[in-house]
Amino acid sequence: MEQTASEKVHCLIIGSGPAGYTAAVYAARANLRPVLYQGIQPGGQLTITTEVENYPGYPDGVQGPEMMVHFEKQATRMGADIRYGLATKVDFSSHPHKVWIDEEKLILADAVIIATGASAKWLGLESEQRLNGYGVSACAVCDGFFFRNKEVAIVGAGDTAAEEALYLSKLCTTVHMLIRKDKMRASRIMQERVQQTPNIKIYWNSETDEVLGESRVEGLRIKNNKTGEKTTVPISGFFVAIGHQPNSGIFADYLQMDEAGYIQTTPGTSKTNVEGVFAAGDVQDKIYRQAVTAAGSGCMAALDAERYLSAKGLA
Repeated sequence: MEQTASEKVHCLIIGSGPAGYTAAVYAARANLRPVLYQGIQPGGQLTITTEVENYPGYPDGVQGPEMMVHFEKQATRMGADIRYGLATKVDFSSHPHKVWIDEEKLILADAVIIATGASAKWLGLESEQRLNGYGVSACAVCDGFFFRNKEVAIVGAGDTAAEEALYLSKLCTTVHMLIRKDKMRASRIMQERVQQTPNIKIYWNSETDEVLGESRVEGLRIKNNKTGEKTTVPISGFFVAIGHQPNSGIFADYLQMDEAGYIQTTPGTSKTNVEGVFAAGDVQDKIYRQAVTAAGSGCMAALDAERYLSAKGLA
């Protein structure tokens, strides 16, 4: 591949959600002169979220996109170099590390912080995308609070779906749970808990035919896979819990990952198996996946990078 341009940077941050921006704040304050590339979705998953009520410091809540603007402004004020661009290829086989932006610009970086996040898997319905943020959500822990004492539906059959259904059952009057097959994939204990919860109604062999509503979710049309019969239920919230996909593909040749593609870090740190490469946020966290935990791990990554660069005599 012919290089049109190259640039040497001290600390490169890839991704611009809470993890990336927090890493930028800490790295800039440590005088690491960080360069951050925002990626394909500046602000990350929070830009498709409406109200955020569980992030500390916002007593009245905040819109997700607005909060990410605040994060970016703070990182910029600290001196971070925020740029638009997508990392498309890496070579972590030698130092400095090589990262290509938009397939053409080559960045040579002493330290790399990966904060590329994860993307929710969706069903692929037009109505699901249209009403995303208006009753459609991929995170019950984030958004379930807004549907207190209302009816909701959830799609999914694994442990995450079971956990989220149980979480919603404590807040909502009824949780309609759609299972595509005649059995769940969740662990036995989770299955038993779901089936023993009186306000969770399970629809076996069922899938989403359509999410109903013009400006926000008002109902759900459910299709039985075996009989073809369609049922409509009134709901205010629709939760998709069929998994997340970490945005880690370009690092697969160099970094250790689990079977789902989440980057593995040394416990209690942000360190990957490659010296000088750190990972933070949802690209390495499949358990918590919250803005506040992502921000915390971004802080860890910047501190780990600073110590690494100091030890190498580069900071």
